[in-house]
Amino acid sequence: MRFIGNKEKLLERIHQAVLSTSVKDGVFCDFFSGTSNVGRFFKEKGFKIISSDLLYFSYVLQKAYISNNTEPKFTKLLKNIKTPKNNLFSSPFESIKNYLNNLKGVNGFIYKNYTEEGTKNQQYKRKYFIAENAKRIDAIRIKIEEWKEKNLINENEYFILLASLIESAPFYANISGVYAAFLKQYDPRALKRFEMKSIKFYSGKKSHAVYNKDSMDLLNNLDADILYIDPPYNNRQYAPNYHLLETIAKYDNPPIKGATGLRDYKNQKSDFCNKETALTALDKIAKTAKYRYLILSYNSEGIMPEKDIMSVLKKYGEVTLQNINYPRFKSNNNGDSRHKKTIQEQLYILRS
Repeated sequence: MRFIGNKEKLLERIHQAVLSTSVKDGVFCDFFSGTSNVGRFFKEKGFKIISSDLLYFSYVLQKAYISNNTEPKFTKLLKNIKTPKNNLFSSPFESIKNYLNNLKGVNGFIYKNYTEEGTKNQQYKRKYFIAENAKRIDAIRIKIEEWKEKNLINENEYFILLASLIESAPFYANISGVYAAFLKQYDPRALKRFEMKSIKFYSGKKSHAVYNKDSMDLLNNLDADILYIDPPYNNRQYAPNYHLLETIAKYDNPPIKGATGLRDYKNQKSDFCNKETALTALDKIAKTAKYRYLILSYNSEGIMPEKDIMSVLKKYGEVTLQNINYPRFKSNNNGDSRHKKTIQEQLYILRS
């Protein structure tokens, strides 16, 4: 998934930073989970994962990838629906995915509010999806909720299907990278027929804990070997950048406003999107949480200056800093730095 600050290409470097602490297993806390890529990686390395994020769609991904340890069987559901005959040798998940991909489209919330056709009589005309793809998204989302309400799928199966839908949507969205705006002309990928894609299952035997809440509220109960913090770097909140994925995940028919159909996000704002509150929040984390090592992943162009970060962290132990050259996220190519193709990712390692 395209996501600001996604650490997929930095996972090995983060792993090297963890190895430098001599911690090889134990509890790894992914404080700002986002796409859950970091948590998934360290789950596969044998850690017990604690993860949290303010965004509900992130929680969906955490439930599917982190807390779930097995490939779904869909035993009850498969007894109650008819799947195509050519699914004979497909896995249960593939059979259900194919069933959903063949549903007839529905004129639901996404179609009515985020397509050119659906908004033609509204004040704001939106082009996030072509009409047929939005209808397919609506049909799939409604069907998943219907199965849940009828107890035809269990909790793990529910979140796995939602995760697959959420992971698939960006491949057909008419955007440049985030959902803060849509493109005036349709990108070629937005014209392709929408289909739910397969997702990876992360097996394991350990019990993991995932949360959909402000991670700051977890501080008093945190006890981790590695506390990994990857906060927002600038003053742009994540919720409005990914509002459409949040709406698909919740499918709660929210009041929306403006040219982009933005949902309310007043309860999903991060202290790290303001320089003064960011440093205060960082100090609170370093001071309050229990951990052997705190690893802060930050950005050389972030609103917290390096000297201020070091000043905060050094109050609580020995700090080392690793700098990594990293490709700039496309939507961040602006301002005085728009000509730069790389930035530095900074890994601050605090030993308590």
